[in-house]
Amino acid sequence: MKKTKKKNRRIVPKVLFGLALCASIFAGFWIARTQIVFSSVNQNKDNAFKEVKLPKGNYKSDNNIVNILVIGNDYRKETGYTAAGLPDVIMIATLDKKHKNLKLTSLLRDQIVEIPGHGQNRLNSCFGYGEDGPTLLYKTIAQNFNIKLDGYVEVGFDAVKAIVNAVGGVDIELTESEAAYLNATNYIRPAKYRNVKAGKHTLNGAQALGYSRIRKTAKGITPVTPNGKMDDYGRTWRQRNVINAIFNKAKGTSLPKLMDLAQTILSKYVTTDLSSQDIIGYMKDVVMMGTMEIYQLQIPMDNYFTTQRDYYAPGSTTNLGSVILPDMTANTAALNDFIFKYKGTEGQEYTYTSGSGTTTPAQ
Repeated sequence: MKKTKKKNRRIVPKVLFGLALCASIFAGFWIARTQIVFSSVNQNKDNAFKEVKLPKGNYKSDNNIVNILVIGNDYRKETGYTAAGLPDVIMIATLDKKHKNLKLTSLLRDQIVEIPGHGQNRLNSCFGYGEDGPTLLYKTIAQNFNIKLDGYVEVGFDAVKAIVNAVGGVDIELTESEAAYLNATNYIRPAKYRNVKAGKHTLNGAQALGYSRIRKTAKGITPVTPNGKMDDYGRTWRQRNVINAIFNKAKGTSLPKLMDLAQTILSKYVTTDLSSQDIIGYMKDVVMMGTMEIYQLQIPMDNYFTTQRDYYAPGSTTNLGSVILPDMTANTAALNDFIFKYKGTEGQEYTYTSGSGTTTPAQ
């Protein structure tokens, strides 16, 4: 009996050592793999937000709240299509380590803002002045909404298709009008995928991209979301819906597959000013928080803007056409409160109450 106990005492440390060694090798492998994956990112070091000198102002920031500007540009590699226009998607992705949640804010591209050095124009026109587009967009958001951003990620349309296909499609609910619109237009390419139906089902990359681009009426069809949003308000809602659906699908994707996906996306479709260390750190923060729920906001908010046709900026003779005129006081207060103070209430949306210039989150 004594010999058996002595033998067990010798075996246990060896087993523990072996397990520790295996764990170390496994951890080392994934650290090395992660470094390789994120070393392939297309980094814009010359125009990093950290080096940008903002116009004088009182900009809100927090070391425990990371705000990344997400830009979706019309870059496609389809045969016969080479257009690269103004951004279709402008969002602020927020990693809120203070309140342990994720937030996503859509900034409507057609809202009129003051662009530093260029006067009033649409928000997405920051890419049309010959300057670095992301940098000028950053300065514009900072000056108009008093927010300091921590970096940016710019992707083309092909990235959306690649990501959605890699996670096995996304689960989206289509209304009758959305399905009819997608089947009657060229938003879904190639045409063989223009066979969607109303209801809940899984969209592939081409279908999800077409869905996220829905905006205007076509052939007498006015697309309306399940919650009644139309036009650009409906489009930004759909874009956030697709991102949320990707997050939900990614939960069940294996780590090796996610790594392969990240390497493909970063090397082919993404430009950013974030370093590989930044990206890895933010991913670790998301994992540590243990949540994939995304709280959402649209700026300008419903009921806090007006629309105007044939708009002329002060001192300009250029007709900007139909634009959105936001209530800057209310929308700036709401955006700052949502990003820096809102704790999140599961199953509820953020709401705003006017009057004192402050916001009231949903309870």
